[in-house]
Amino acid sequence: MEHSGQVLLELFVMFAAGKLLAEVFERLRQPGVAGELLAGVLLGPSLLAIINPSDLTRGLAEIGAIFLLFTVGLETKPRDLLAVGWTAVLVAILGVMLPFLAGFAYMRAASNSMVESIFVGAAMVATSVGITARVLADAGFLSTRMARVILGAAVLDDILGMIVLTVVSSISTGKINYVSLGVVTVEAIGFSLLVIFFGSGLVGRMRPAVARLRAQNSAFILSVILCLGLSLASVYIGMAAIIGAFLAGLALADHSEQWRLHLNAHPVSEFLSPFFFVLLGVQVNLRTFLQPGLAVMLVVVCLLAIVSKVIGCGLGSLRLGWKDALRIGVGMVPRGEVGLIVAAVGLQLHTISEGVYTVVIGMSLATTLVAPPLLKILMPKKNLLDGTAPHEAV
Repeated sequence: MEHSGQVLLELFVMFAAGKLLAEVFERLRQPGVAGELLAGVLLGPSLLAIINPSDLTRGLAEIGAIFLLFTVGLETKPRDLLAVGWTAVLVAILGVMLPFLAGFAYMRAASNSMVESIFVGAAMVATSVGITARVLADAGFLSTRMARVILGAAVLDDILGMIVLTVVSSISTGKINYVSLGVVTVEAIGFSLLVIFFGSGLVGRMRPAVARLRAQNSAFILSVILCLGLSLASVYIGMAAIIGAFLAGLALADHSEQWRLHLNAHPVSEFLSPFFFVLLGVQVNLRTFLQPGLAVMLVVVCLLAIVSKVIGCGLGSLRLGWKDALRIGVGMVPRGEVGLIVAAVGLQLHTISEGVYTVVIGMSLATTLVAPPLLKILMPKKNLLDGTAPHEAV
């Protein structure tokens, strides 16, 4: 009973503190995830020492990350992903290559290990779809050409980022086996493409059978089974579980509205994902900033993360004009949850130090906070007559 009480106390404090600070940050027009991270830092061993990571909290955090990426996938329809055109593809590729090379080169120049340098480069790769989408929606620009390129490239960025994470995780487990590495890369790409091209159609064929089921919320039950099943398949293939969760959401996205999947999945994610973000904050050791040169490393990594995304994604979209190219570059800056997941994987595999982990968390947080206000400043003025955003066709 005493142990149960302690567990419930930790869960209560983590959830309540995370959501309270998330509310504060959202009222300040900043992403709520930053408040949840800060709650973890406050509750962790560095300050109040109320929460210490346990097997239970780590398990909840991992499930929270799975459902977070599942809900992101539910909001991304495969046809929208395929229809954004080569501009979005070029933006995504350059937005992956340049940040990765910048992060890797700096960390190696700063005499860090090969694996740590690769992990920092990988954390700088992916763009947060959710944060960018919310800023664009709040500003009324989701229907513009610029917004569609940003969102399409951000989704491709996440897939490329997840593949990079898979490859990096394989490298970090020991000696580099290039044959095995090639197999994992092919499996990751093939698995992703199969789900993107055929997943929605296969789910559609199951709709009559699902309609005959007598269980309440049978479609949602099926979606959870698919989410956990593809997450498990990803692990067996050698990829991170979050890749399977994201692809499961992608396969179900076309059917989400009819089956009310997002309405059912969102509350589950709202309950579980704060444990993931709070636990990430708990594992930040503020004392690591006392290490010589760590604060400088954090500043340099943050600047490289911002500049490399703006330049890489901006170059990929120059055909749209330099103003839209700049907006697209800034819109791709937030690393958000994907950068945090890379940090968590690196710490879990014991391949990055506490100092590097803190730098990656700081970079993810800084890019998440700096992009929304910059994007709002760079947005074109709304039409003076009707107050609407200028509409541009793709």
